[in-house]
Amino acid sequence: MLESAFGVHPTILLELLTIPLFTGVIGYITNWTGILMLFRPIAFHGFRLPGLKALFPYLPKRIQILPLLSYDGRLGWQGIVPSRADKMASIAVDKGLSKLGSVSDFYRELDPEKLAEHLTRVADAQIRDIVEEILRREHPQLWFNLPAQVREKVHERVKQQLPDILHELTLELGENIDQLLDVKQMVIRYFQARPQLLNQLFQVLGAKELRFMQNFGFYFGAPMGVVLVGILHLTGWSSLVVLPIGGIVIGWVVNWVGLNMIFAPAYPKWWCPWRQGLLIKRQNEITDGYAELVSTQVITLANIGDELLNGPRSDRTMQMLEDTLRPAADRALGPARPAVKFMLGSRDYDTLQNTFTSEAMAIAPIAFADPDFNQQQGKQVNEYIAKQMSALSPPDFVDMLRAAIKQDEWLLFVHGGVLGLIAGYAHILVFGTGVATTWL
Repeated sequence: MLESAFGVHPTILLELLTIPLFTGVIGYITNWTGILMLFRPIAFHGFRLPGLKALFPYLPKRIQILPLLSYDGRLGWQGIVPSRADKMASIAVDKGLSKLGSVSDFYRELDPEKLAEHLTRVADAQIRDIVEEILRREHPQLWFNLPAQVREKVHERVKQQLPDILHELTLELGENIDQLLDVKQMVIRYFQARPQLLNQLFQVLGAKELRFMQNFGFYFGAPMGVVLVGILHLTGWSSLVVLPIGGIVIGWVVNWVGLNMIFAPAYPKWWCPWRQGLLIKRQNEITDGYAELVSTQVITLANIGDELLNGPRSDRTMQMLEDTLRPAADRALGPARPAVKFMLGSRDYDTLQNTFTSEAMAIAPIAFADPDFNQQQGKQVNEYIAKQMSALSPPDFVDMLRAAIKQDEWLLFVHGGVLGLIAGYAHILVFGTGVATTWL
């Protein structure tokens, strides 16, 4: 085609220039688009395929979970990482966070003593209004009939009791945290709602390796083009066979080698040209970034508080809070308790206790969500995670980062093979099928 269109005669030199250029460019494009496929788009995009919605429930599970298909009958694509948000979060817990310590360990790093002090500060600013509002609402006549000095005594006693009550509360929370908090489900739900965080985890922490993988496509593809030229001239096979099949092999292998260079081998091997997985060589640096992300975005006091108060096990938390706070009303009244209970009657007194408990529990979400306290305590969690992660063995470190995407890596290899096939035929379309017989 080149000769008939431009009067350029195919030569071996031209082949040595054009075929490696094609294979190098396609290698670069393969890895560049492969990286895009890992992270984009965040949500599924595609077109509706007639009949797919009805067929979808009957497809094998391994087909249903491919990021190529949507349950609503669309064919398209969703980034591998965001499409696996639930699985990746699950593996992050199983292979990562669970190795770093139990939820009790994380709770200890949040420093229950400081948490109790923080709860006391928040409650101290509101408890007077809470007591005043409850007694005015529930028993206005009794409250107003009490001498001002007695009312003030009640307020003082409640304030005095607060530190001990909240200290007891944080201890109870720590002793029962494993039953109250399912950290795995918390992390899964958090990442499902924010798949962009998973992208951030890989793209920020592995930025150097992803950039290397992208450029590696050209560095590997171009020399392989020279090999294809050699095969054409040494075997006498048709370019219709060598270039498309060679393109498939190069496109497939360039992705396979690129990924394995990032993650393997776990331990340095003398026979391996790159000695050790590139990502593993930066374990300490990546550990710091991972710890910062987890401590500021995932395992935070605000998220733990939200899970305790609104998660699937929140009924247990509420029961524990109620059991701890109910006696607070008795303590606040002190010696006056029998007289108050007599005047109100047992039923109204129990109602007063319940009302005080429910109103007092409303302080917890405010305290847990305090941004300054979260930042302060997050530093301790950050240091703890970084310290624990630095002790992870290289295989465990690799598993934590690679395991979730490993099942879909073959899609990237197929993608590379398809682009290689297209590149082979593109070269034939432009330069024709003839094999050069002269150097110049």
